[in-house]
Amino acid sequence: MSISPDNLPILIYNLFPLLAGSITNWESHLDRIFRMGFNWIFINPFNFPGFSGSMYSIKDYYGFHPKVSAGLSDGEVRHILMDFIRKSKSMGIKVMADLVINHTAIDSPLTHQHPRWYQMENGKIKNPCVKEGDIVTVIWGDLAEIDNLNSPDKENLWNYWLNLLEYYIDLGFDGFRCDAAYQVPSLLWKFLIEKGKEKNKDTVFFAENLGCELKDTLNLISAGFDVIFNSSKYWDFEQPWCLKQYNATHKIAPSVSFAESHDTPRLARELNFKWDCIKMRYLFSALFSAGVMIPMGFEFGFSKKLDVVSTSDNDWEHTGVDLTDYIRTCNLTKREYRIFHNDTPIEVLHTQNKNVFAFLKSGFDNGEKAVVIINKDSAHYQEFYHHNLQDIFGFYADIIDISPEYPMDHVPCQFHYNLRPCQAKVLYSRLK
Repeated sequence: MSISPDNLPILIYNLFPLLAGSITNWESHLDRIFRMGFNWIFINPFNFPGFSGSMYSIKDYYGFHPKVSAGLSDGEVRHILMDFIRKSKSMGIKVMADLVINHTAIDSPLTHQHPRWYQMENGKIKNPCVKEGDIVTVIWGDLAEIDNLNSPDKENLWNYWLNLLEYYIDLGFDGFRCDAAYQVPSLLWKFLIEKGKEKNKDTVFFAENLGCELKDTLNLISAGFDVIFNSSKYWDFEQPWCLKQYNATHKIAPSVSFAESHDTPRLARELNFKWDCIKMRYLFSALFSAGVMIPMGFEFGFSKKLDVVSTSDNDWEHTGVDLTDYIRTCNLTKREYRIFHNDTPIEVLHTQNKNVFAFLKSGFDNGEKAVVIINKDSAHYQEFYHHNLQDIFGFYADIIDISPEYPMDHVPCQFHYNLRPCQAKVLYSRLK
């Protein structure tokens, strides 16, 4: 599976509907998103929810969440949404919706209108759950689990999802982040992706594959997904699992990294408001893979975790922190150098200092190479030394420093640098 070069690199800003509030306010965020250099906006479910109020417990796919509609009619909201998408596109920003088709709200009218679309347990519609072995540890009582694989009315069920997909495409959406994609049969995704691309060949499908087995991710790619997500956020730069996962997929599908998402605690709180460390984790995410994503508020160091039920526009924080210029610099670097547009081969480099992590990223076909050097220590300077960088880069042109902060005017081959706490240094060269 390949993705058009026009869609790379993938720079995603997650506009969280509950935090953004009324849809009439969404456009006010566009200039900031544009200035930071993002070329995608991802919007979590904005549909009318079930009794729990959760964005991911959808009662009516064609209605709108009360915090989004804010008293406007569905027709008025639909019109404003389409205008928002058109304005985003005019600024070079594509918009993706969240496609949630593995469950509905338990109080959705579909449970009465089409009970055969659902999985049954003990004579009742089944609630999704989490098991550890044979023991159920979590039950989502507000959700009803769809039987996308074995429903006796599967043809009508699949066509319902197709109609929903085509409705979103008609609204103007350019792509879809497919929630819990591995919990939906690959055959259904293949059907929807093929039909979606027949309607608009440029539609991009993102598989939310976090937490699944590698074989499940490979099945999703085989079903036609253009882009997957990776778990580099959780990497300590030491354990082998992250590069093992990366190397298993990097030749067949680009992936998206994130330093924080709507599902995770805020990074500012996780890292105890150490802004240099937060910036380093964003830069690493941006350079590691083809895509990078942040949730709304990351750029201002928000500390309150996003909640799919209770968050509101009243949770907007006034932190006095502004990382927008730094994020813009990272994103522009990612845009400028093609080596950061794809999941290209990565090799961990040996360093003499255990507190310093370094990797070499090599371009597929245009002779680019980049070395990223990271001080893992959040409190102390750490030294990095290499006797001859040409041993890493080979017989390349001059090596330049493209770091977003403290770039060197000249990079000597005998390289010795004292990294600030959590500083990342980015060196680049390209064959003549």
